[in-house]
Order: sequence, then structure tokens, then C-alpha cells
Amino acid sequence: MNRHRNDIPFMQRFSRLFFPRRSDTRPNRSGNQLGPFIGVFTPTVLTILGVIMYLRFGWVIGQVGIWKTLLIVSMAHAITLITSLCLAAVATNSRVGIGGAYFMISRSLGLEIGGAIGLPLFLSQALSVTLYAFGLAESLRLVWPQAPLMPCAFVIILLVAALAFRGAGAALRSQLPVMALIGLSLLALLLGALFGETVTAPVNSPPLQPVNFWAVFAIFFPAVTGIMAGLSLSGDLEDPRRAIPRGTLLAVLTGFAVYLLIPFALTLGADAAALRDEPLIWTKIAVFGPWLILPGLWGAIFSSAVGSMLGAPRTLQAMALDHLAPRLLAGRKTATSSEPVFGLLITLGLALGAVFLGDLNSVATVVTMFFLSVYGIINLVAALEKLSGNPSWRPRIDVPWWLSLLGALTCFAVMMLIQLPASLVAISVELLLWLLLKRHLRFKGRGDIRRDIYQALIRWSLLQLVEKPLTARNWRPHILVFVGDIEKRLDLVRYAAWFSEERGVVTVSELIQGDLLKLDLDLKQRQQQIQQVLRREGIPAFGAVNVAQDIEHGIVAVAQANGIPGIECNTVILGWPDDRQRLIAFMKIIRRLKHLNQSLLIGRVTSLPPVQEGIRRRIDIWWGGLQRNGDLMLLLAYLLSCNPEWRDSSIRILSVASNELMRETTQAFLARLIPEIRIAAEIQVMIKVEGESIKETILEQSAGADLVLLGLATPEEGQEENYAHRLQQLAEDLPACIFVHNGSLFIGELVTPEDTEPAQNGPAGGPIK
Repeated sequence: MNRHRNDIPFMQRFSRLFFPRRSDTRPNRSGNQLGPFIGVFTPTVLTILGVIMYLRFGWVIGQVGIWKTLLIVSMAHAITLITSLCLAAVATNSRVGIGGAYFMISRSLGLEIGGAIGLPLFLSQALSVTLYAFGLAESLRLVWPQAPLMPCAFVIILLVAALAFRGAGAALRSQLPVMALIGLSLLALLLGALFGETVTAPVNSPPLQPVNFWAVFAIFFPAVTGIMAGLSLSGDLEDPRRAIPRGTLLAVLTGFAVYLLIPFALTLGADAAALRDEPLIWTKIAVFGPWLILPGLWGAIFSSAVGSMLGAPRTLQAMALDHLAPRLLAGRKTATSSEPVFGLLITLGLALGAVFLGDLNSVATVVTMFFLSVYGIINLVAALEKLSGNPSWRPRIDVPWWLSLLGALTCFAVMMLIQLPASLVAISVELLLWLLLKRHLRFKGRGDIRRDIYQALIRWSLLQLVEKPLTARNWRPHILVFVGDIEKRLDLVRYAAWFSEERGVVTVSELIQGDLLKLDLDLKQRQQQIQQVLRREGIPAFGAVNVAQDIEHGIVAVAQANGIPGIECNTVILGWPDDRQRLIAFMKIIRRLKHLNQSLLIGRVTSLPPVQEGIRRRIDIWWGGLQRNGDLMLLLAYLLSCNPEWRDSSIRILSVASNELMRETTQAFLARLIPEIRIAAEIQVMIKVEGESIKETILEQSAGADLVLLGLATPEEGQEENYAHRLQQLAEDLPACIFVHNGSLFIGELVTPEDTEPAQNGPAGGPIK
């Protein structure tokens, strides 16, 4: 019986990366031949054991001493090791294609984030070729003092490119002698430290200038950030899922062992002042002096340049395959080469062009920031994948989420420590690219981690929400709008969105009458079409398709099932029907929805005309009767006025009293209520004119309103037809109007302050009883 992967100990899963079982091996189907050693370990370890080891490590020891140096080495490698573990987790969870870090990030966080990281990563890799070429040219002056920097850098870049054009395999195999040279230089250093004389600084050497611990850490840290070298060649590996974690982790651990050994050798071979003041202290300690050290130094720099020259075009190629770069750059093979030739040519052009910039110190710092941001995001990807509980996250090496998150935060902290301005520049560039890609490009739907994160956050929020009691203070409409055809009811849907004020949940249900089993309609496709219409119109709502045997029972059934605990549907909106029988059916629904604590709005609305200059929109609320719909109408009017289309609109509260005493009572009640609820509204209470019906008064007073809100009573059983007839007569001559029935849990309390006693018998309903 197979055991679940969580039952397998961490160290056992870790060991399988290096010593796989026979059943774990996979045949190579891609034709790529690079294994973990040549394809990942070699370029990674050669980048880690690079120029800082030769030229800056002695200075670090001379500044802070051996024990603090070991602390710096351990801290820096801890960050790199965490990143390598996270990289291994991502690599062993799914197929890693061309592009390495870009591929991983874009498949987890989306193409727009991947593109925002990928383009700076490509530029950084291309510019790194120039930086390494300048470094190698400067080191040549140790034996050729008059060496011209720019011509030498130009020639070095051409040599690196010529090697890269031969193919990744040939280029990487040519680095094996470089590895041997570095090994000889390390052996020469150890022999010189053990058996040679201690190098001392001149008597007149300058005194120690104290340097902050974190400043020393910032200078050393780039030495251990070479883990991208092997990852960038993911498309050339025989089995990336195994080669990347094995090669990267082995290179990091090898580098850690070497960096723990070198401080002792340098401390034995020279005093602190000599280590601090002499950049080439290695040549003075090692046996045979510069003859074994300089070839190792030059080889390390040259191999790092080759790694960048190989990695940059593959990042560009992966972006082209995702349509984030010209398609021409996605070409894989030509008649004479299996390399991404056009990407190599662009990388070569950028590297040669950067030679003419001369001073690249500031560029170098920003390049380091881009690399560090990539490391931090890889850590973040592993943490988010684990935290989101994604069922597809099944890596062979399972890193705890807190360790991944710690690695991400530490990477970003180190960026700030190295240089704050350069960090801000790098982050700003990536954010700007992300905004541009998100705004101007349309990506096909890909499964990425963002959906998992949203689902996890929603679940957590809902669990917190159900623990908090719902009160009138935080009640807001979560609206279910029923439509027969969304294209014909867009105006009604817009009102629902306005009432929600982009805070409540709006669901648009296209209710279809019929038998679900006999329906000749693809419900999923129709739902997607509704969602496309909503997106096109800029309406923040959810589309749904429901099928019911009859409309009356279908509305109640869907309303009862809509939503989830904590954000259940509490308001139903129906459009004004053309069929009077349908309106009668709506009247029968009121009582059932009230039993579900759901309010009902029936709207007869049209498209909102453009506002005329100097004229404010107007919302009329007709207040009267004993149905207590007034507080919901007030709240809806206020929410409507908060939208840009209704901003600065005026709200009028109108009421008709049967006599002077009732007029004074209603006027006093509203005059006391309106200031308390902080809704700017004009109050107008009038006495019913003898011989004039309520309908005539409403039509006369609200003829110029942009929207009229009227209360909706609950008709007695058997009286639904008569009530529907009266509503129809009133609505047919009005401008846009919505009839409102308050069925919420907080009738009479939605706008009334908690310390204000709501009127028990005051006028708070609609004119239609």
C-alpha cells in the first residue's frame, strides 16, 4: 500500500532528490541531454565561487573578524538555502519549462506578474554579461597594467557569445576545466596558509576604518546569489524536476562548505590589516602565488558571464512563448543551431551596447536588486502555495510555509540593507510593468495560485463573519436580480449595482421556465455569456442561470438558496412585467419572501438620461401608511446618491396627510428623524386636496423626478389581483419608479439610530395600502 506523502519523513523526501528510487526515474522525451551535474550544479557552483570570494572575502574578515565572518556566511547561506528549498519544492511539484524562474513565477502568480519579473530579469542577465566582462578586463590589469578596459570587455563578450552559440551543452562542458582551476586555487590557498609564512601588512598601513556589520553583510551577500544560473537552463535539462533541486541544493551546500573553510585559511595566512588592505591577498598566501590564483579568478568570472549569456535568451524565449515578447524570439531551432538564436543576438547586442556606458556601478546594484526580488518571489510562491491549501500542491520536498515566508521577507530585507534607493528603483520598475501588463494585455485563463489565495481568504473571512452578530448598523443589501434576458434588463441590473454601492453582493439570475432535463441549453455557457455582458458593461455582479417549473415558485426557491451563511441574499429585485398575470404572481411572492426575511423591490426603470448642466438629479420618496417601508427607501436613496452617476442628487421625502393634525405629526417626526440619521433630505408634507386622488398627487409632485420610491404593502390573500391592478395604474404614468417592500430582519431600524426609539405608529410605509 502506498503511503501518503505527508507520512514520509522530511529528510527521507529530501534524500530522494539525490538518491531516487528506480521507479522514480523518467525517460527523456524532450531530446535535451543536460543532467544535474553539467546543467545545474556546474554553472551554479561556479557563480557562487566567484569574484567576491577572491577579491572581497579577505576584506570581510579584516573588517569584522573570523567569528562575525562565519556568522555572515551562515546567515547569507541560510537565506540562499531556504530559497533553494523553495525552488526545489516548486520544481518538484510540476513540470518546469523554458525560462526557469520566469516560468515558475508566471505559472503560480499569473502571466502579468511573471512578465513584470521576467523582463527586468532578462535585462539583468544581459547586463550581467557586461558587468562580468568589465570585471575580467579589470583583473587583466594585474598582469597587463595598460590593458584598455572597453576593448577588452568588447572582445570578452564576443568570446562568451561565440561559446554560447555552440549550444548550452558545449558551453557548460567547457566550464569543467574552470571548475578544476578553481579547485586548484583553493588547494593552493590551503597549502600556503598551512605551510607558508603569515603575510603581514606594512608598518605604515592606514588604521582600521570601522564599517557597520550590515554594510559588510551587504557587500558579501551577492556572493551567494548564484542559484539562478542553473535554473535559467531549465528548458535544456533532461529532467528539470529532478535536476534543478538536486543540482541547486548540492551547489549551495558545496559553496557553504567552501565559504566556511576559507576564513580559517585566510586568517592563518595573513593578519587582519593585510586582509583588509590587500584585494589580492590570495596571491600572497597561496603556493605559487598568482600562477594558480589568477586562472581560477579569471575562470570564475568568465563562467559567470557564460551563465548569464545562456540564461538571458531563454528567459526572453519563454516570454515570447507566452506572447509577452515578439513571436520571432520563441523560435527554438535553426539549421545550424539548437539555441534561441534571435534571443542570443539581442542579448549580445545589449551586452555590447552596455560597454559604451562605461561606469556600470549603479547599474550593477540595481541588477542585484532584480535578482534578489526574483529570489524573494520564488520563496513567496512556495509559501502561498502551501498556505492556500491547493490540492495540486504536492511537491516531493515539502517546505513549511513559515520557512518559505521567512525566506521571502529576508530577501526583501536584504535588498533594503544593500541599498535602499536601488531597491526602490527595482520594485518600482516591476510594479509599473505589472500595471501596464494588467491594464493593456488580455491573458487567456490559466490556473494559478491567485484563485487558491482568494478562496482561502474568503473561507477565513466567512468563518470570522458568522461569529459576528448581524445588526441593523452593518446591514447592507445583498441583491438577487431576476431577469428573463439580461440584455433587455441592463438598466434594472445597474440599479441593483448602485444600491449595493460596490460593497454588497449582486447576483443576476436569468430564470428559465421549463424542465431541466429537457432543456436544450448549455447552462454553463449561458452563465459565461451573462458574465461577459456584466464585464462589458462594467457592472460588478455575478451571473447565474436557474431553471424552474414555474416562475413564482422558482423565484422563491432561488432566493432561498442564494448566497452563503454570512452574506445571504436579503433583497430581491424584479423587473416590471409586461404580463399582468406575472405581476399578480409577484404579489403572491411578497409574503413568502418576508418569511425568509428578504425585501422585495419591483422596478419600472429605463436608462438614466445624462444630467443637465446646473440641474441636480432628484430622488422622490413617498412616505405614508403603516407598512414601515420608509427606512429601507431612505437607505436605498442614500446608497444611490453615493454613486458617481447620482452624486449631488437631491432627496425629497413627500407625504400626504388626511388632516392638519396628521400633517403636523408627520412633519415633526421627519424633522426629528432626518437630522439624526445624517441623510440630507428635503421634507414636504401636504394635506390631501379634496377631490384629488393620491395617484394624481403623486403624478403631479413627482413628474420631474429621476426616480420615485414608493412603499409596497403585503396584500391580503385573494386580493393580489386588485392590488396589482392599482399598482399598474399608478406606475404607468410615473417616470422611473421602484416599489419597495421591507422584509428585512430590521424593519424600522435600518436608518434609525440605536438610541432613537422608532415610531410605532408613525407614517413609514407606502401610499398603496
